[in-house]
Order: sequence, then C-alpha cells, then structure tokens
Amino acid sequence: MRRIVTTAVAIALVGGTALAAPSVAADNDRPALRESRGLDPEALLERSAEPVLPALPSLEEQVDPTASETLATARRVLAGDARPTDPSATLVLRDLWMKKSELRGTERRRADALLARPTDGVSDPQGFGYTVAEAPPVCNTRLCVHYVPTGTDAPPSPDWPAQNLATMDSVWSTIVDQMGYRAPVRDGARGGSSLFDVYLKDLGGDLYGFCAGERRAKKRTASGYCVLDNDFAASQFPNGTPLDNLVVTAGHEFFHAVQYAYDYAEDPWMLESTATWMEERIASHVNDNRQYLPVSQIYAPQIPLDAFSQTNGFQYGNWVFWEYLSSRYGTRIVNKAWKQAGTLKGDGNKYSLQAIDRVLRGKGGLRKNYATYAAGNLTPAANFPEGAEYAGGRIFAGKALSKRKRSKRFATRIHHLASASYLYVPGTGLDGRRWKLALRVSGPAKRTSPSAVVVVHRVDGRRQVKLVRLGRGGDGGTRVSFDNRSVGAVSVTLVNGSTRYRCDRDTVLACGGKPVDDRLRFAVKGRVTKG
Repeated sequence: MRRIVTTAVAIALVGGTALAAPSVAADNDRPALRESRGLDPEALLERSAEPVLPALPSLEEQVDPTASETLATARRVLAGDARPTDPSATLVLRDLWMKKSELRGTERRRADALLARPTDGVSDPQGFGYTVAEAPPVCNTRLCVHYVPTGTDAPPSPDWPAQNLATMDSVWSTIVDQMGYRAPVRDGARGGSSLFDVYLKDLGGDLYGFCAGERRAKKRTASGYCVLDNDFAASQFPNGTPLDNLVVTAGHEFFHAVQYAYDYAEDPWMLESTATWMEERIASHVNDNRQYLPVSQIYAPQIPLDAFSQTNGFQYGNWVFWEYLSSRYGTRIVNKAWKQAGTLKGDGNKYSLQAIDRVLRGKGGLRKNYATYAAGNLTPAANFPEGAEYAGGRIFAGKALSKRKRSKRFATRIHHLASASYLYVPGTGLDGRRWKLALRVSGPAKRTSPSAVVVVHRVDGRRQVKLVRLGRGGDGGTRVSFDNRSVGAVSVTLVNGSTRYRCDRDTVLACGGKPVDDRLRFAVKGRVTKG
C-alpha cells in the first residue's frame, strides 16, 4: 500500500529541522551538501548541533508494538469506525484475511464484505463496492482491468482503462519476465476469468492503491487482486501527473501480488520496503518514493530497520536499505532474498532477516553490510545511485577538536538494527601529517553484533572507511589522520547489528518477535595525538 508521509511528522522524527528531513518539494530547491567535492566541516558541525531526541524513544512510542494493533485497525473497519482506504490498507486487509477464519457472526460477515472485490456492489456495508453496473473489462492474455462507465468511480476518459492495462502489462513484463520474479498466483476464475484482476476505484486521495489476498494456494502463497485509484486526479494527488502516479502505484501494488506467490505472511517491513524499492525499478524518473526518505534510516537511524508503523511509515522509508544492497550487488539480490523467504519447495522458508543474512553470505554477512550501509547514510552520494540529490544524513553530535581542546567522549543507547553517528572535526593548530585522532569504542558484548565504522572525510571528496575491530567485550580502537589541511571531518557510526529475537511474540517486527538486544550502551572517545 502506498501512503503519503507528511513533512510535519517527518521533521518531528528527526530532530525538528527541515534540513535533516527533506520533503519532496524541499529536495528540488535546497542545494545538497558538497558531497562530490568533500564535506564542509562548518555545515557538518551545524548539522550535529540540530536538536536531537533527548533520550532514545521506546519502540512502543515509535513503532506499532504488536501484530494485534494492525488487526485492531481491521476490527475498527469491521465496526464501521474506519474505511478500508485508511493508511496501510494492504497489510490491514492481509491481516484481516489471515484471521478471518477466527471470526464469527457479524464480524465474519463484515470481513467477507470488506475483503470482497468492488464488484460486490452496493451490498458492501462499508460502501466500497461499485454503485453502478460494471462495464465490460479491458483484458489481454494475463490481465483484466475492471471499471464502471459512470459515477464517482468512473475513469476520466474512455481510453484510461486501456492505459491502465498497458501500464500493468508493462509492469508485469519488467517484474516477472525481465527481473525473474514469480507471476501472481492464479485466482481460480474469480472476477470472471483466471486472469489477474485490477479494479479502478475512487480512493479519495489518501491512498493510491492496495492489493488484497484472496485464495490460499500451496504453503503460504495466495492469489489476490489489486485496486488502483480511478483517475489520480490532481485535486486529490497534487504531486506528479496522473500517468506518473499510475505507473509508480502499479509497480508497487503489483509487486505485493508477486510477494503473495512467495509468502503472504512475511514480515510487514519486508513486504512494504521491497514494494517501495520496486518503484525505483519501474519508475525511477518519477522519484515518488523520495517522499518517504524523512522516515528512512538516513534521517531516522535510531529507529530499527524492521520497524513497522501505521502512523510514521518507517517501512516505506527503508526501501533505501534494499537500494543500497542492489546498487552494490545488483538488483537480483532482492529476488534472491524473496526466494529465501519463500515457502514453496526449494525456497528457504526463512523470515526476513534470516533471508537477507543468507543471501549476504560470502559478501560479508548482514552485520558488516548493515554497518557500512549505516555509516554511508551520512553521505548518501556514496550509498545510493541518486544519493547526490539527497541531503546529508543524521548526525547525533559533533565536536571540533584543536591543539588546546584535544578530546571528546560521546555515549548513547541504541536499539537493534539501528545506529548513531558522531563527528570529530580537526580545528586550529592541527595542520601537519603527524596529527592523528585516536578513537576508543566501548560497546556491548560481541555476541550482540556491535560494530563501529570510522570514515575519514577528506577535503578532496574521498572517503576512507575503516571498520573498528571489536573484542569479545565490545571494545576496540583505531587511529586515523587528523590533519586539518587534508581532513574535513571524521565520523564514527556506532551500530547495534543484533538480529536476536524471541520469535512469535505478537509483534510487527521481524519474525513477529521481541528483540533480545535493545537499548544497548555504546560510547566513543576521540583524542588528538601526535606522531
């Protein structure tokens, strides 16, 4: 499901300034930091002085704590207190569909109506069905687009249904034929044929589209159908043209149907983050997924990678993690991850983080890749193909050291699969090759997968990346150049790379589990030395 992240929420999450949390519009008129020519030390220190959260928020404050919360949203829909077009509709409908067998009486009847296609008509108690007779659908050999000829759900022109069909067919060709993903599971002639069905419906402007599971097949695979807004009218969707919004929505929603051919019960963050990543493959020129950057780990690194929130939408922002992996190892890395997450014979039948760890074997593993990704987020141009157009990432604090002020210590607590970055800038009196910065890191025990990544940001634009070797107790150190004529700044990214969970604890995190290693203590001390 594609939703809109408001700038106000995004700014609040990352410290109260628009610089740290760019909106789509701001991306167009605010110059990026001088990533290609080296970082500006004054700008870096200014970023580090931005207001930060006074204490690490609890997961319950930022993330939907339990899977029951999502089902509760579905129950509000059943009770008539919400509509199926509310944010996170795809996963709300998925959870409702998965739990439907447990419902009885009125709840069961309302669930059946809610999960019905728009052709259910006026009998739908939620008022979501078509109110007039459906026109003959527009079909090819694998897809059908359904619509009504009149009323609020009607397309804006006679050729718009055919445009939807052509767009969806192009998306199918890219994702299935070219990228090698599975085609959606056949629906057993629902919708009038066994072809994949897409419905055009006025979704009111808060929602671009959604995809709903429908018929279980082998293992945890299922067929489904998709609903797209009927016209993407500018009055409801002011950003982008109707065609651009159609293309990017079609890519996102169709990929949900593809995911259901692997595992419809996969972790929520993986479902939405990879669908948002797919938008870049389908419609890179549209850049619609940049609206989610403020809630990505570039600007909210303190929130875990596997976080899911119906309010804040971190799961959409973290498409950038897959963008990092695919730019480094090729786009098939995501396909391989879904193969490992899949449930059919020959698949890995793993939950999200297990699947990622498996495909990264031989490539440094998840811990190392996650650490370098987190450190690279400070300079997006180094991490992402289009990263030079993003503002620099979140710095938690920084300090200019000099010949007189030679040391500074930073300390924090970090959630699982999250990070915190700190900055040291060589100041007055530190001109000369003999000046060094000695760094000492204190982290949690090695079994919790801590990391520390030091990046020397040179004034000529080059980056020197060094992973600090941490001992069994989580301690380690290194020395790097600190000559103010050649070094603009040194960043230290402290990373809690833990993927240890107690699974099946009714959460919306990975494996439905409770993290074992949250709020771990980290500290780094930088000291200027000579020689």
